[in-house]
Amino acid sequence: MNTVKLIGNIGTQVNTKAFTNGKLTAFSVATNEKYMSKENKEVTNTTWHNVVAFGKLAEVCEKMVSKGKLMSIEGKLQYRTYQNKDNQTVNVTEIIAYKIEEFKAEKK
Repeated sequence: MNTVKLIGNIGTQVNTKAFTNGKLTAFSVATNEKYMSKENKEVTNTTWHNVVAFGKLAEVCEKMVSKGKLMSIEGKLQYRTYQNKDNQTVNVTEIIAYKIEEFKAEKK
């Protein structure tokens, strides 16, 4: 099963493209992992993820996703390649979203 769930901060404004059969939105999400180093110092490792949404979810993203907002994203991992204008092969890893919502931490 190809399932991904991320909770992170939106890193870019949503980039929307309209097509005859719907919309596509793309944006980045930063996730943080914290751990203690051998020197007993807290280290934060930030990973950036590319997220893409299609159709009605793309329209929702246009309205509710904004830079800096903490969001929960569920989707699937996709790998693809293409040739750029310099005829170089570019490898892309992205999350194809099927659920996006604002993340609200549980109160203790």
